[in-house]
Amino acid sequence: MTEKLSDTARKTMLEPLFANGWAMTEGRDAINKTYVFGDFTEAFAWMTRAAFYAEKWNHHPEWSNVYKTVEVTLTTHDVGGLSALDAKLARKMDTL
Repeated sequence: MTEKLSDTARKTMLEPLFANGWAMTEGRDAINKTYVFGDFTEAFAWMTRAAFYAEKWNHHPEWSNVYKTVEVTLTTHDVGGLSALDAKLARKMDTL
């Protein structure tokens, strides 16, 4: 079962993400990041690749796409905040 991140796990799992452009979402226990691509096709292709992992791990992002920009917010609704799944999906998104 997925659990909300402890204070210790937050430091270990989130610090590297913050160094890579992720930030806490104001007013929520969530993280967010904006990705900017060369054009719409690149942005949509990246979203498609990310969607395969989101579906495989049954952990779906909150996201929106306008032209070449994708805004992503990650949180685990089942636990009411951040979990290891959020960190895992964020790391994967950064490598795609």
